[in-house]
Amino acid sequence: MLEMVAAMVISGTIGWLVVVSGRPVTQVVFWRCAFGALVLIPVCLARGYLRPGQITGRQALLAVAGGVAIVANWLLLFSAYAGASISIATAVYNTQPFMLVALGALCLGERITGAKVAWLVLAFGGMLLIVQARPGGGAAHGSYLGGIALALGAAFCYALAALIAKQLRGVPPHLIALIHVLVGSVLLLPLALRADLPAGALPWATLATMGVVHTGLMYILLYGAIQKLPTHLTGALSFIYPIVAILVDRLAFGHQLHLSQVGGAALILLAAAGMTLGWPWRGLLPWGARKPSA
Repeated sequence: MLEMVAAMVISGTIGWLVVVSGRPVTQVVFWRCAFGALVLIPVCLARGYLRPGQITGRQALLAVAGGVAIVANWLLLFSAYAGASISIATAVYNTQPFMLVALGALCLGERITGAKVAWLVLAFGGMLLIVQARPGGGAAHGSYLGGIALALGAAFCYALAALIAKQLRGVPPHLIALIHVLVGSVLLLPLALRADLPAGALPWATLATMGVVHTGLMYILLYGAIQKLPTHLTGALSFIYPIVAILVDRLAFGHQLHLSQVGGAALILLAAAGMTLGWPWRGLLPWGARKPSA
């Protein structure tokens, strides 16, 4: 749980770095993968994860497929910021826990209890409150809807990558993350070379930070948590990410949160805490409380 919380807090700041870098999305993702690989290769070597026999052929193929899904997720989400703002795009992107729970039930046969559904429904209500209010001075209607669609596509790609990661139990998360960034580096190299190289210290600093902290460190924490937690708990803790992103968007770019967005964020946090701690609905509702026994 601590690994997942740390990963979500780190993730919440990446939108700020994407915007500050001022680079095309394909180049941002490429350098994120390249710097991430530079960190993960020596880590995997030191831990002995690159020795033969650490991963089977089937697991390697699954990891590559997960890498394609993760790279698509980054491209779609970063592209959504321009149309829907960091706050709204991140809020819509956070529908991925619902997609992950549904995929877990369909593909893995995982059981969904009524209490889990109730907490997810409450969180979805918070999502609706956040999405329905655009930030002040928002984009044009078509661009806004396009940003929403891109964020939804990113959410599905993330849920798919998380589902694949659950099939890689026993594979070190460091190695999974390394395969993902190598896949991204290879896929995006031709597109990244078409754009001019970054100029100045600020773009390089932001790109390096995204690679070292927001890729190398964050995905080691994330995949380690996904392998240890049940799907519904992974989805619940993922709600921490949009709250951090909305706060960062407010502090860094001055995007004012409407009252409905504050209410939506509160509902999401309540639902995340309820699912994480296993709060019973009967005990929370006044008409459902039971009298204490003698």
